[in-house]
Amino acid sequence: MAPRALSLQAYMAYARSSAALGSNGSDNDWPKRRPGPLVWGHAQGRDAGRALAHLFARMAQQRPELQFILSGDAEPSPGMAHVTLPAERASECEKFAQDLRPDFCLWAGTDLSPALLHAVSDAGAYMIALTTPEDTWRSRVPRWLPDPTNATLALFDLIHIRSESTRRMLRRHGIGADRLRLAGPFLDTGTPLDCPDPQLEEVTAALAGRPVWLSARTRPEEAADVLRAHRRAMRLAHRLLLILVPNDAADFETITSIAKAEQMRLCLWDNGESPDENTHVLLIEGPEELGLWYRLAPLAFLGGSLVPGHGGSDPYEAAALGTAILYGPNVGRHLSSYSKLVEAGAARIVRDTDSLATAVSHLVAPDQAATMAHAGWDVVSSGAELIDSVTAEVFDRIDAQETP
Repeated sequence: MAPRALSLQAYMAYARSSAALGSNGSDNDWPKRRPGPLVWGHAQGRDAGRALAHLFARMAQQRPELQFILSGDAEPSPGMAHVTLPAERASECEKFAQDLRPDFCLWAGTDLSPALLHAVSDAGAYMIALTTPEDTWRSRVPRWLPDPTNATLALFDLIHIRSESTRRMLRRHGIGADRLRLAGPFLDTGTPLDCPDPQLEEVTAALAGRPVWLSARTRPEEAADVLRAHRRAMRLAHRLLLILVPNDAADFETITSIAKAEQMRLCLWDNGESPDENTHVLLIEGPEELGLWYRLAPLAFLGGSLVPGHGGSDPYEAAALGTAILYGPNVGRHLSSYSKLVEAGAARIVRDTDSLATAVSHLVAPDQAATMAHAGWDVVSSGAELIDSVTAEVFDRIDAQETP
């Protein structure tokens, strides 16, 4: 028996012993298994959870007869169950596999659960491992046990990886080349915000070729900083126009008062007004038409990030529509997403009025913003490739099984 199989065999012996990890709080009350294919997915981390939830939502739209179950950090769409994984005890893992009998397992995480994955594989599931940051996996086991990580990876029918070096490493551990797929990151940006073409043409004509930048999902606490940064940027580009969109329509009156106190010449778009050459700020009532404003502005500051307490705004909704991104230091809710975009050159951090004004003055130039926007689009599209590939893999296998 190969060493990697021995390591998993030793781990399974441990998982069947009284020393194995006890219950993790799951009551083992799994959702009822319906007739037809069942797809189970597990995600670790916010980005993986988001991507897996969107992947399942897209699959459900195309194949409503499928049953989907999620675990880990994925937030399910309506009609999808979310379960707590069993503890790494063989009896609990085998009950999970026997009760649900998943036809597919999609695992998006660095932490492996060898006993659970072994049970699900033995029950006949088609196993797909999705890319992880840096292509790293691990199994949390007692130090005295041999590491079963590579043997657990060998349970997967397909492993999506990020690099050739990972391919070589897994090949050395006996995983066949036909089970390895080079792929981009597992992330999903959701559906791009919509915008009717006639409306885009109308507003483009109304702006009369003026250079514009956008402050999207702006919070009242940061509005004064944004407006002061705009005033400073106008010293170098006097025709520069700020499109300011509150995070919530309830903040519109407050932000309007702040803008008037800063002595800005306002155009209230939702009151039917149109900007002229003297307008400093085009003020929007709420975020409902952000798809339009992202398309118009080559550069956007994403609100909820200059002040603490909000966690920032989702940067992918801007990157997906070709907008260069500025953001403040308080983006804890979306930190990994911003990190990916910064690494690609698609986003830049600002910390106060001065740095925001400097960044706007420099990046509002079409060539500068276009370079950043193109980098953001590369990040978005690289994630979409893996989403499309996994969808095709699952559907092709289902179709093949259904064909007489």
